[in-house]
Amino acid sequence: MRIVFMGTPEFAVPTLKALVRENYEVAGVFTQPDRPRGRGKKLQPGPVKITATEAGIPVFQPERIRRDGADDLRGLKPDLCVTAAFGQILSQEILDIPPMGNINVHASLLPRHRGAAPIAHAIMTGDEQAGVTTMMMNAGIDTGDMLLQEATEIGPAETCGELTQRLAEIGAELLIRTLRELEAGTLVRIPQDEAGMTYDPMLRKEMGIADWNAAAGLVRGRINGLNPWPCVSVPYEGERLKLLRALAAEGCGAAGHVLAANPQDGLVIACGEGAVRILEVQAPGGKQMKAEDFLRGHRIDPGTDLREVAE
Repeated sequence: MRIVFMGTPEFAVPTLKALVRENYEVAGVFTQPDRPRGRGKKLQPGPVKITATEAGIPVFQPERIRRDGADDLRGLKPDLCVTAAFGQILSQEILDIPPMGNINVHASLLPRHRGAAPIAHAIMTGDEQAGVTTMMMNAGIDTGDMLLQEATEIGPAETCGELTQRLAEIGAELLIRTLRELEAGTLVRIPQDEAGMTYDPMLRKEMGIADWNAAAGLVRGRINGLNPWPCVSVPYEGERLKLLRALAAEGCGAAGHVLAANPQDGLVIACGEGAVRILEVQAPGGKQMKAEDFLRGHRIDPGTDLREVAE
């Protein structure tokens, strides 16, 4: 089976590596063009391009695959296309090229959390489980028939970055299982139940402002779900202090006000219902550290209103 792989970020790397490890014929890789990164804003390749290049797989980087990648894809003559966080919408023309269709590795338990940021939103909305679904692609956004699915529990203080790494490995193995069943003729297509559908928007920088009037579970979810980007932050000494990891905690008070801030009790902030205990923070220009370590060298007074600039 001749496969063309499409993917861009770190999440897609284990899936590509699994295809190579299992000796599938990967005829080519489509990935997003190099983008400027770092302080120097130099063009840098994405993780999938680096992995494909190291494996000796031809790489194609069309700005828009539906506009200027169709001929290259046809030239590769794939039997099947596999995508994982590619970052581009595939037109019907592209979808029609591989005779066996297009399988997507999507990081949610479909039909819940369609869209571009399913992992972050699963944490932000307080889901107890996340997962990966392999699915047949169609012209809609994550609307195709489901194939296989695997769930995993979300840790109470697990961040989006950590869960992404776990789901990437789960997705890679799920894709191999899917291909094995496809080859054996035992793969079953399951239409999605639209009644259970949710669709999540892309993450935006302005999401990093906490709604302290929300219940503690949702505030906790926002803090953990937006790490590593864009991160929830609060005003601190004229700049902003990033809140990187949190747990729901006991406590009550005016929403957004500090209930405790010392190395013994840590940093506890009141919410509309309950409170959150901040486990890790990052000061401007500083390193990520435990909140209690930060409070050994920095003062935050109980009663401090963290809503003044953030809301």
